[in-house]
Amino acid sequence: MKELTKAEEQIMQELWKLEKAYVKNIIEQLPEPKPAYNTVSTIVRILERKGFVSHEACGKSHLYYPIIAKDNYKKAFVKHFVKDYFSNSFQNMVSFFANNKEISVNELEEIQALIDKQLKEQKK
Repeated sequence: MKELTKAEEQIMQELWKLEKAYVKNIIEQLPEPKPAYNTVSTIVRILERKGFVSHEACGKSHLYYPIIAKDNYKKAFVKHFVKDYFSNSFQNMVSFFANNKEISVNELEEIQALIDKQLKEQKK
């Protein structure tokens, strides 16, 4: 799966939320300062060429929709992130976050509960 630029990812985040949208609908969801219509339109067409988005023709307009599910992109992104920043080791990543002093005790306990649940399921 191809990587997205920051601008492309921002547009995809809005399309995932909206499910189907015209360029003007996407622009309405973006924070100020709003990008130009042509800028967003160009990014959406790039996303279409990359295989993330498709469209339905509605007269002279196009109704765009994602064809890559957010969860599928998230999995690919995390896999790439772990490979590039944590030597392809989920253990290194979890250790990094566990040692981060900004994680609360409650969050660590929730993570531990998730890990315990996965261990039980995988041992079956």
